[in-house]
Amino acid sequence: MIAAADFRALGTGARVLTTRPDRLPSARASVERVVQAVDAACSRFREDSELGRIHRAGGRAHSISLLLAELVAAGLRAAQMTEGAVDPTVGRAMRRIGYDDDFPRVVRDTRPISLTPDPAPGWRCVELDLAGQRLRLPPGVELDLGASAKAFAADRAAREAAAAAGCGVLVSLGGDISIAGEAPEGGWRVLVTEDHAGPDDGPGQTVFLTGGALATSSTTVRRWRRGDVQLHHIVDPATGLPALPWWRTVSVGAASCVDANVAATAAIVWGGPAADWLARHGLPSRLVALDGAVTAVAGWPAETAAAG
Repeated sequence: MIAAADFRALGTGARVLTTRPDRLPSARASVERVVQAVDAACSRFREDSELGRIHRAGGRAHSISLLLAELVAAGLRAAQMTEGAVDPTVGRAMRRIGYDDDFPRVVRDTRPISLTPDPAPGWRCVELDLAGQRLRLPPGVELDLGASAKAFAADRAAREAAAAAGCGVLVSLGGDISIAGEAPEGGWRVLVTEDHAGPDDGPGQTVFLTGGALATSSTTVRRWRRGDVQLHHIVDPATGLPALPWWRTVSVGAASCVDANVAATAAIVWGGPAADWLARHGLPSRLVALDGAVTAVAGWPAETAAAG
């Protein structure tokens, strides 16, 4: 029997599933500890976060916690893996497009905005000594680790929750899913859809996971309007502006949630060429075009339900 707990974390919905109902409380406690630590380390929206303090004192090297060093390293690896399509130095760009607060407050701000291209500084300007736990950002450079930190938290939370609970665990943070421990018979049932907060019987495709991770990036859910400008939260580092629309949603399966999330986010930025890149790297993926047409690559399972 599967047990579930739902709560808010990292500005989004969190869900913890266990194969043993009596172990759910210990699994949830482990997940909450991880997400709270990640939030304190790298939130852009908390003045007291470790990364926030570094932004305010930019230009010199700082001693940092091992957790923040690992989070920054994951962001830099994402940039290297995608040749800069997913770049942690888009923090200032995120503020320019109005994503400078928790999302419900972003949506309520409808003041007009005027935007021009302003490329991100680029990940190579970040100086990280992972072993020595030292970080230097050039003056004015701000990191946004959202494309990798939530997935990093899902991976770590799943591992720690499974170890604490002694059973199979699935952790979903805003639709970024990581699995640890033994899966239930037949696998974990997951609805692949645009909006992770939608109903379990909503539109999408149902898949069954026995391990690894799954992440979905979408331009249709976290959208807001500023004056006459329609915006979404996935920024193209080459322009510093929201990525041009091509895919509504991209879902990717990988060994880790970090890899799945990075690939899905990069696919939104790349547009059409993303399908070939995902196929070359053997990442099972489901790409939904603006008109709803579905492209499946690298062994993604055949549709069992209508696409959303």
